[in-house]
Amino acid sequence: MKAHKLPPEALELVAARFRVLGEPNRLRLIAALEQGEKNVSKLVSETELTQANVSRHLQTLTEAGLLGRRKEGLNVYYFIADESLFKLCDLVCSRLQKDLSAKAAAFKR
Repeated sequence: MKAHKLPPEALELVAARFRVLGEPNRLRLIAALEQGEKNVSKLVSETELTQANVSRHLQTLTEAGLLGRRKEGLNVYYFIADESLFKLCDLVCSRLQKDLSAKAAAFKR
């Protein structure tokens, strides 16, 4: 990222995106949606979060443009609207795995 070339307003948008993703329960919901769209009941069941908590986090993720939603009858289904989420998560997880492997190797010495 060429952060030093971005105007302050753009940096604030980047920071806001990271704040949205900085909540572990939101990451759990994103992971649960990786295999496809789901309704709130299914997400509550899969994440073991309360319905109120799931709804609040889904609203935040949807307002940030990371998730989309569609209504079918009385059900609302949520889906990943920004596929770049998975690239970002892969980068972070890959780096963490390398760091943890290096730390584990240091303990073995």
